[in-house]
Amino acid sequence: MITENLSPLEKAKLWLGEGFDEETRNAVEMLIKSGSADLDDSFYRALEFGTGGMRGIMGVGTNRLNKYTLGQATQGLANYLLQQFPGEEIKVAIAYDVRNNSKEFGKLVADVLTANGIKVLLFKNHRPTPELSFTVRDKKCNAGIVLTASHNPPEYNGYKVYWNDGAQVVPPHDENIIKEVYSIEFDKIKFNGNDDLIEWIGEEQDDVYIDACIEHSLYQKDRTGYDDLNIVFTSIHGTTYTTVPKALEKAGFKKIDLVKEQMIPSGNFPTVESPNPEEPAALEMAMSLARITNADIVIGTDPDGDRLGIAVRNLDGEMQLLNGNQCNTILTYYILDQWKKAGKITGKEFIGSTIVTSDIFFDIAEKFGVECKAGLTGFKWIGKMIRDAEGTEKFVCGGEESFGFMTGDFVRDKDSCGSILLACEIAAWCKANGSSMFQYLIDIYKETGMYYEGLINVVKKGRTGAEEIQQMMVNFRENPPKEIAGSPVAEIRDYKEQTKTLAHGKETMDDIPKSNVLIYYTEDGTKVCVRPSGTEPKIKFYVSVKDQIASQNDFKQKLQTLGAKIDQVKTDLNL
Repeated sequence: MITENLSPLEKAKLWLGEGFDEETRNAVEMLIKSGSADLDDSFYRALEFGTGGMRGIMGVGTNRLNKYTLGQATQGLANYLLQQFPGEEIKVAIAYDVRNNSKEFGKLVADVLTANGIKVLLFKNHRPTPELSFTVRDKKCNAGIVLTASHNPPEYNGYKVYWNDGAQVVPPHDENIIKEVYSIEFDKIKFNGNDDLIEWIGEEQDDVYIDACIEHSLYQKDRTGYDDLNIVFTSIHGTTYTTVPKALEKAGFKKIDLVKEQMIPSGNFPTVESPNPEEPAALEMAMSLARITNADIVIGTDPDGDRLGIAVRNLDGEMQLLNGNQCNTILTYYILDQWKKAGKITGKEFIGSTIVTSDIFFDIAEKFGVECKAGLTGFKWIGKMIRDAEGTEKFVCGGEESFGFMTGDFVRDKDSCGSILLACEIAAWCKANGSSMFQYLIDIYKETGMYYEGLINVVKKGRTGAEEIQQMMVNFRENPPKEIAGSPVAEIRDYKEQTKTLAHGKETMDDIPKSNVLIYYTEDGTKVCVRPSGTEPKIKFYVSVKDQIASQNDFKQKLQTLGAKIDQVKTDLNL
């Protein structure tokens, strides 16, 4: 854009012009007068599309989410859709989560699309992201948009774009949309919408989506143990209050207790510090209720309802939150076991994973005679795998370590509703057979080896933080560790350079698109991934260690030694 070379202050002064509404002008004027660092952070760059789309703090400025940055993104998308589907009636589905301003942003985005002659299917109220993904295909839309910032803090919101296959946009569409977006000047945005082009959708679509979740996620025709499973569920103030309780009841589960205080939708997430089911604190109220109800399983979802956290009773009978890899290990193994028993595995099936996810999924895939494909971080890459394989290979399920999973391809994004139904069936089946999900996980480890993971997030906020993160990546790239946790580094994968460095030299890797990710493998199988987040101001370190176990007693012992090994990795990398 023509403002690229201007200073943040010069950019801010442009927002005082007549092309911006009075409320925006007043806010920018106050920001300039304040002389705070917020001015620089609000205008030093334009918001970018990362692995999860465009996500940022709400407020005025080019680096904030607001009427004009959303309008610019949507006008660019509208232009691209009109180029891609000339002469067609173009339809776009729009959903939004519970975050502050999401509903207003949803209507604003709809107005820009309808002002460009594009028909919009707009949800009447907040709905989970996976229902949007499902709706795009179900309603034969050309694209979809969801306003969400996943589990980010309350001051954030975001914007994700889906293509006509129901998956998030990937190359070349994402790159081409971005080019269109950045070519739009703010005064070229069409804000005067046409409500005649809006079709409102609501509960009737929930039923279609829930029925599909039940059809594609459950395997026990006689509903083994459904009546006896004690479930505690919380939406953590998010969107799944509209779907999950109804889905569980419709599937046949009888004992469902809800954390009522957290079933109230709110963008302020008043009962938690962070609405992230990856964090035990987010499920604290659900855990307390589980102790009262003697629950077998606790489940929570993030604000837009695509991620889920699962807690089950461990070997000591205490509720324990499983990590994302553990959850997905149980779900994947169970599905493939059911497929094998049903004679559905022919050798032309595959599961999806990511390069930062545990390598246990390669072991599980090998056991059942299917392929495991790993892509970059983000479910859009698993969606691309499905599209690329249509007609030749059958997608079974897929997941990533950040508490996301999908069963089948009826939704082309991580889907907590279908995953919750599946998890509850597994828990019920285990209980009916005198076992538990936790024991089931240990039984899997006996076959595959025990994998244990740790995630370290280093937060660096603002412009200087972003620069620090980039410098950290440069340092790790130019001065890689030679030894980690007592084991020599045997292999380095650099996805930015697309190279694999081994003892005998470098090899080229071009099967995965370029990305600023480094992975170190040691001789004893330890894996460390280093990656800047695409949606949050942090750099992430994914650590995976492994060992063999033969019994439950082995599991307890190895848990301590593997945990100590992860601590040693942190020390060695100065984290």
